[in-house]
Amino acid sequence: MSGNSYSDRLQEDTPYLTSNGRLDEHLVDKIVLQLNRVYPQILSNKEAEKFRNPKTLVRKRLSDLLKHLKSKGDLACQEFYRALRNNADKIYATLPSRKNMTNISSPVEIISNQEKIILNDRGPVFFLACFSVAAGLAFLMYYNNSDIKPTGASKKVLGFSAFGFGRHIKNILISYLDEVSLNN
Repeated sequence: MSGNSYSDRLQEDTPYLTSNGRLDEHLVDKIVLQLNRVYPQILSNKEAEKFRNPKTLVRKRLSDLLKHLKSKGDLACQEFYRALRNNADKIYATLPSRKNMTNISSPVEIISNQEKIILNDRGPVFFLACFSVAAGLAFLMYYNNSDIKPTGASKKVLGFSAFGFGRHIKNILISYLDEVSLNN
């Protein structure tokens, strides 16, 4: 049974990953680039160049990369698994450490689901802000028609709606109301 940490899992999966033909040069390069771009503290530019050196065998580069990640700690190993899953889901699904997990959902899957929730959960204030912008623009478009002039009540609604917006939108609404007042 695999350990709980990503370092333990990587230790268990290393022979499988470094076996001939498992990960080709293109795939190793993509993983190295993703680790370097997303987490430069895990894989610096110099280290990324070392692990992408075409003069060195892919198996050796991959073995050195995995050793390097284990030495960096559990977060680095976790990010390797994320990069592997993003670039080679079929290989990720067949890892020995994944096969040994029984009735336990992977921490990577839990984190991925949490990220989806965080990205989609903007809250009621965000919704109200978007709705207010849409309503304000609808008022603006409706009253921008030269045939229809806003009355006193609608001017007040537009004027008070400017308080809830940012500086730029507030300036547009106020200048529009000033322009309408001058034309009347």
